[in-house]
Amino acid sequence: MHLYNAWLPPPVAEETKKEKDCFRRVLNSVKDSYKPDDPDSVYSTLKWVSVLELFIKAKSELNLEDVAELVQIGIELFNISQNKLYAQVRWGNLLVRVLNKYRKKLAFKVQWRPLYDTLIHTHFSRNTGPEGWRLRQRHFQTITSLVRSCRRFFAVGSALEIWNEFSSLLENPWHNSAFEGSGFVRLFLPTNLENQDFYTDAWVKKSLDSWDSIPNSQFWNNQWAAVIARVIKNYNFINWECFLPTLFSRYLNMFEVPVANGSASYPFSVDVPRYTRFLFSNKTATPAKAIAKSIVYLLKPGSAAQQHFEKLINLLEQYYHPSNGGRWTYSLERFLLNLVITFQKRLQREQQSTDSSRQADMFLGRSERTFFVNVLLKLIDRGQYSKDEHLSETVAAATSILSYVEPTLVLPFLASRFHLALETMTATHQLKTAVMSVAYAGRSLCLTSLSRIGKQEDCGGGDDAYVDLLTISLSNALLGMDANDPPKTLATMQLLGSIFSNIATLDDNTDQLSFLPMIQFSEWLDEFLCRLFSLLQHLEPGSVLNEGLHSSATSGTFLVDDGPFYYCMLEILLGRLSKPLYNQALRKIAKFVRTNILPGAVAEVGLLCCACVHSNPEEAVASLVDPILSSVISSLKGTPATGFGGSGIPDAKVSIKAKPTISPALETAIDYQLKILSVAINYGGPALLRYKNQFKEAIALAFESPSWKVNGAGDHLLRSLLGSLIVYYPIDQYKCISWHPAATALEEWISAKDYNSDGPLMGPKWHVPSDDEVQFANELLNLHFQSALDDLLKICQNKIHSDAGNEKEHLKVTLLRIDSSLQGVLSCLPDFSPSSRNGIVEDTSHTSFLIAGATGSSVGSTGLREKAAEIIHAACKYMLEEKSDDSILLILIVRIMDALGNFGSLEYEEWSNHRQAWKLESAAILEPPMNFIVSSHSRGKKRPRWALIDKAYMHSTWRSSQSSYHRFRSSGNFSPPDHAILLMDDLLNLSLHSYETVRALAGKSLLKMIKRWPSMISNCVLSLTEHLKNPSSPEYAVLGSCTILSMQTVLKHLTTDPKALSSFLLGILSSSHHESLKAQKAINELFVMYNIQFSGVSRSIFRTSDNHIDGPNFADLVSQIGSMSFDSTGLHWRYNLMANRVLLLLAMGSRNVPNISSKILSETAGHFLKNLKSQLPQTRILAISALNTLLKESPYKLSAENQSAVSEELQTHVKSSLEGALSEIFQEEGFFKETLNSLSHVHIITDTESTSSRGSHRNSSIQSLADKSITRFYFDFSSSWPRTPSWISLLGSDTFYSNFARIFKRLIQECGMPVLLALKGTLEEFANAKERSKQCVAAEALAGVLHSDVNGLLGAWDSWITVQLQSIILSQSVESIPEWAACIRYSVTGKGKYGTRVPILRKQILDCLMKPLPPAVNTTVVAKRYTFLAAALIEISPQKMPMAEIELHNKLMNELLDNMCHSSAQVREAIGVTLSVLCSNIRLQLSSAHDYSHEGGSEIDNQLKEEKWVFVLTDRASDVVTNIQNTSPADNLETDGHIALQNRSLNGDALDDVKWMETLFHFIISTLKSGRSSYVLDVIVQFLYPVLSLQETSNKDLSTLAKACFELLKWRIFLAPHLQRAVSVILSSANDSNWRTRSATLTYLRTFMYRHTFILSNVEKQQIWSTVESLLRDNQVEVREHAAAVLAGLVKGGNEDLARDFRERAYLEAKTIIQMKRKQRYLKNHQSVASIHGAVLALVASVLSVPYDMPSWLPEHVTLLARFGGEPSPVKSAVTKAIAEFRRTHADTWNVQKDSFTEEQLEVLADTSSSSSYFA
Repeated sequence: MHLYNAWLPPPVAEETKKEKDCFRRVLNSVKDSYKPDDPDSVYSTLKWVSVLELFIKAKSELNLEDVAELVQIGIELFNISQNKLYAQVRWGNLLVRVLNKYRKKLAFKVQWRPLYDTLIHTHFSRNTGPEGWRLRQRHFQTITSLVRSCRRFFAVGSALEIWNEFSSLLENPWHNSAFEGSGFVRLFLPTNLENQDFYTDAWVKKSLDSWDSIPNSQFWNNQWAAVIARVIKNYNFINWECFLPTLFSRYLNMFEVPVANGSASYPFSVDVPRYTRFLFSNKTATPAKAIAKSIVYLLKPGSAAQQHFEKLINLLEQYYHPSNGGRWTYSLERFLLNLVITFQKRLQREQQSTDSSRQADMFLGRSERTFFVNVLLKLIDRGQYSKDEHLSETVAAATSILSYVEPTLVLPFLASRFHLALETMTATHQLKTAVMSVAYAGRSLCLTSLSRIGKQEDCGGGDDAYVDLLTISLSNALLGMDANDPPKTLATMQLLGSIFSNIATLDDNTDQLSFLPMIQFSEWLDEFLCRLFSLLQHLEPGSVLNEGLHSSATSGTFLVDDGPFYYCMLEILLGRLSKPLYNQALRKIAKFVRTNILPGAVAEVGLLCCACVHSNPEEAVASLVDPILSSVISSLKGTPATGFGGSGIPDAKVSIKAKPTISPALETAIDYQLKILSVAINYGGPALLRYKNQFKEAIALAFESPSWKVNGAGDHLLRSLLGSLIVYYPIDQYKCISWHPAATALEEWISAKDYNSDGPLMGPKWHVPSDDEVQFANELLNLHFQSALDDLLKICQNKIHSDAGNEKEHLKVTLLRIDSSLQGVLSCLPDFSPSSRNGIVEDTSHTSFLIAGATGSSVGSTGLREKAAEIIHAACKYMLEEKSDDSILLILIVRIMDALGNFGSLEYEEWSNHRQAWKLESAAILEPPMNFIVSSHSRGKKRPRWALIDKAYMHSTWRSSQSSYHRFRSSGNFSPPDHAILLMDDLLNLSLHSYETVRALAGKSLLKMIKRWPSMISNCVLSLTEHLKNPSSPEYAVLGSCTILSMQTVLKHLTTDPKALSSFLLGILSSSHHESLKAQKAINELFVMYNIQFSGVSRSIFRTSDNHIDGPNFADLVSQIGSMSFDSTGLHWRYNLMANRVLLLLAMGSRNVPNISSKILSETAGHFLKNLKSQLPQTRILAISALNTLLKESPYKLSAENQSAVSEELQTHVKSSLEGALSEIFQEEGFFKETLNSLSHVHIITDTESTSSRGSHRNSSIQSLADKSITRFYFDFSSSWPRTPSWISLLGSDTFYSNFARIFKRLIQECGMPVLLALKGTLEEFANAKERSKQCVAAEALAGVLHSDVNGLLGAWDSWITVQLQSIILSQSVESIPEWAACIRYSVTGKGKYGTRVPILRKQILDCLMKPLPPAVNTTVVAKRYTFLAAALIEISPQKMPMAEIELHNKLMNELLDNMCHSSAQVREAIGVTLSVLCSNIRLQLSSAHDYSHEGGSEIDNQLKEEKWVFVLTDRASDVVTNIQNTSPADNLETDGHIALQNRSLNGDALDDVKWMETLFHFIISTLKSGRSSYVLDVIVQFLYPVLSLQETSNKDLSTLAKACFELLKWRIFLAPHLQRAVSVILSSANDSNWRTRSATLTYLRTFMYRHTFILSNVEKQQIWSTVESLLRDNQVEVREHAAAVLAGLVKGGNEDLARDFRERAYLEAKTIIQMKRKQRYLKNHQSVASIHGAVLALVASVLSVPYDMPSWLPEHVTLLARFGGEPSPVKSAVTKAIAEFRRTHADTWNVQKDSFTEEQLEVLADTSSSSSYFA
């Protein structure tokens, strides 16, 4: 049994035993309600889903067989309800819940294929259904979670099937299907035991290669990182060592941090289509969790992973420092958190693992744990005082968890940091963080210092170090309570709570093992209470207390509002005090409460009293409650009474002239005391009975008082009194029961998972009401509920007041008393009993029990609740007639109705609010499952007993709110109780009230009622839609109706209720007569909401058309709405739009209904085709969406097999169901001309269109958001074109709308050649039009034609299309190039989901583009032709190229290589881009190795394999660079002027060289940006030298391009074999004769070393190191300084041995120079400036390599550096800069770090850093 259930109140715990059989019964009902022959019966099982969920949430004990059966049924139902999204969402979520909870206990197999089919069918197919996107989104989340939960149950061999299914998608990395494929692999690939044979070293290698094929794509990285992480975790038999360098280098580079002042994000990231990103969502940019998981599971004894991990942390640690925050902080914080959590999980798993022999050698031993903790301490050290809240909290939590693993390392660090924080005066936020860290580690500090085991080995810093730390923190806690510094005060409270949760009892006798010897607790307690009182006296109330109903007794200041720490700390402290100390505290508190009135701190003082009462009710009630109660009564007796409080109605005939009043000071005092009482007595229970009469008197007097404020306080008191008498709550929650075995002074904490029922009884003692208490509660109900109801009836029926003001007051107080009683008894007042439908009263007890739960003992009777409902109904009627403008009265009435009608909802609210408060489960009260301090390991987290009791109490509250909620689902014979129906009608009226507050409250209450009794929804909808239809409805009625109709519960109901549906739709569509803006906005939002939530149309609506029972005929409804949706009706355009939308939804909904669908579909399709030429732009856009969905069949399309003329006679018989209706329409005269004209208006071409991002912003200029959500068809899946990433700037904007093209394509496929003939003339006219928008439409139409593949298309191509295309290529117009390029790209796009089938016309189109141009055309046309070619080649899938396309590639390649020196820049760019596409296509084709010999293409194939182009490019590149450098006059400025002039007029060859180089740079940029670089890396590496050496030339354009290449190259990672080549290029250019090249190389090295640090071999690192070192002596100053910066980076992240060697050499050399100087002071100085500067810079590099730490060698180095301050210029400035930087980075911790220096050293430093005179 679960701990929470075992700890329920005894009467409830007894009941829970029945739940097993109950679950079984519900399961049988589910089986009965589902009939396999009727697929729609799935809907009837849905009402059981929430009931089944109850048992899971209630943690009931169920039979495993039943659970297994539930899962089987669930999966079967899920797979069977293919098109019923809503049903799948409900069942899917339930299954996920059950599977996650029982995953380790169940054993069965799940098939993966049906899940995949559902996923594809619903989310990845073009024919998405009409369901709204909210539903789709939920469905997607459900099905992906379901797959994740089922993965572990996939059968043997499924991994292989899944990999074979999806790996084909990964073949072409430049097609979007690759992204989908990676998403599917991540989602489906199982890593369970059954499938372990599938994973081999070869598979890992293949996956890593695949991962590398798309560089720098966050989405791609996320998918692969997740897959690899799971494999690493589950299969340790794979030999990971050989993959470590690659993996770690990948991990390091996935963190987008700014390296060497570079940018912190990929300069180009591959564009993943929007819907793929949305579906396989990855919330964070960096998959920190997957990286952390992989790293933790890679660590093994003796593995190289440890060194790699340490190096990774060394490189990343600097970004955790507070001064280094930025966008990357979030992913780094997640990384740290996940490292710690995964580490904890791994340790826990290893501690519990039973079969030790098999894997023990893999387990982490002591040394590995120490290593891990040591490495993480670096991050913790950096991040502890971060300015980022999340990071500093994460660090504190991480410290806490790690301190249980390795206390000897973590705790000394923590202690030193705490002392440091106490010393700093300036940074107060540090103190808060330090206190929080100690609070989080409180338990480990106590355990380490007190456990007997801890005594034997030295825990670092002696035994007393931690006791001291606790003592200091306790005494500082007294200073930390400060009303002016909320964060610090709260942290202090948390610290106290944490420490006292550990200590078993607090007392002063010293004979037993005292916990903190330095502290006398009684003195500490005195001091603490003094501080606390002064804090309370100085509190500023957070807001002005809002008077009126809603000011609860506890609207407090930050102590109460900002977290539970204050109250918990008091409860724990007072619960743990020994008897004498408790009495001492109670005396002081009682005195304080009696003598102070603090209206600003009501809640705080109240909670203080409450904690006292909870700890020891008898004494506290006597000392605290009694005196306040007496003082209140005496104060109230002296004030005038109204007589409204139930002590008899005063004689109304004598009208009171002057209203009795009460002085403000007295009013405040009474209000304060009553409110404090109301909080204090919450847990009083039986101790209150002695003061029974005083309480009655005080409450009666409070209600009699003329002050509304006092009445309100009386209401609070009555409420808590009733609650504390009859509700179940735990009593001795904070006392300590069990002591820790290893340290008696500490409390033993408990883990909920280790609970077993026969262990010692640890459970709470509950307050179970005695008979006396129940009797007292009943008396109170008589006084303030029954009599108040009678008063209310009198006032309303007899109208006893003549004075309206008095009547209002009397009503207010009477209603307040009723409300107060109901809020107090909660659900202890029995619920209405439902009326049974067939008149037979069943025995409701056995059928209706579902789960156990009760708030407290039952009081009153059902009759009382029913009486109240009747009287309130009458009162409501009276008020709406007489007092409809009085909001307070109406709000009170609504609250009473809510409490009467929604049984259990008050408990539910309390539970959900409390859940929020404990969301912040702080690390201070958690002890992780693995505890190495006292080596006790448990199965789950341990918590203090009080925290668990709190959870059990909340669990009990939740159960009581749910126990009767679903009770009447279980048998169909019950209809809602009549009284509930009365209340419902009233609430419906009130929810249309003219005051917004009343409407909102009533609406909420009504929603709760209809959720519980769905049968009432229909009437609500019918009556509300009347308000929409009725022209004379006032605005507020429309607003109220819209609010209720747009609730999810109501919209769901429309799916199954035909009558309500038609009323709803017609209501909205005929509401255009409501003029006001507010009403229109509400109606619009309601309609959008309906669209978003739309979940289909019920089957029953089609059945009614056969036998006219009730409700309209479906066909009539459609035609009625159809008639509204024409322009001619003169409706407002938005209504026209809505009508069209509804028509589309209904048509889509009826798609699968045999006898109706074809007629309706053909009518609607025709209707929307006409709408294409509508005058209203929105309606046109909607028509496009609609046609894309409705045009489905394509009888004229040539199928893939028979693309020949043989199929002519086959085609004649098949006719599309829509053809007749459509052909009539488009054969009208001028139809297409009008249509194209209308469509061209949708294209708004602005000047800024080039900047707007793709896809999401289309037509935004003419559409507001609400309209957009109506027209955009959800996931418009056709927007997934283009199917390949776009990166080419020449292809430009997004004014080509692929769904327009798709309509023309579909139309032609639907109706064949006649469409083409009708379209031909218009198309030619538009293609030659002047306006760009017309050309856009022509491009779209032509694209549709070319891609349609219908019978007879080839004939049309020969007769007119080819001419048309030729003229487009040759036309001079510039601005429409992007559209025509897109048109060509669309028409050669591969067919099929993965773009592998070739469209019929692709060869013809490519040949047409390849035709040589006439000789005299201008450059625009040349560039345009190359752009078109590039666009076409992107879409070709290289692995499947037929021979002809390979020949074309070859031919084009030669043409491009010849034209690289073209004179026009525009053409050169186009050639560079086209070349990059060509080369990468050829490479990918070669890598997939086809044999073309049988196609007679062996010769071409060999030509490709020779790869002549590589040699041509590389040879020419090296010549050209030399030529450009020789002719570039930038560096030989010392030559005479006239020679330079001659050089300027360069000969033609040199100019050609520059042009050729520009084209090459375009090629490099395009290759890197497109993500295609992985296949041509060997070529790109060879161009490193040109890029480095041409950064600065006289030719500005060339240099700009070189710099662009340089920026992109910085992010590219080279793997071996290319890496060696890159290193050799770098080494040679570092010694280049031109200093600018040397400088550029150094810049590149900084990022190069960071990115490749894991994969460079030691030899290579050494070579680079020595090369850079030699550059410190370079003769150019810039190069020297640059080299120092690079070296600082190398020392920091490089090889430790090399670094140490370098530091020592630098130190010795500098020292020698200083000594030489001293000797040679009198001689002439022989050393060159360069060598001194070099030596100093070497020192600078080693000093700056440790920005925040203070290793032992640093003081000497810095001091030595400072001694060079007197040297001449370059040296002096270098020294000053370096010392200033050193000061800046060490400023934070200088107080401590300066102790590392000697006095003398500090003096030398001071000399350097004090600036010399300004004039010197």
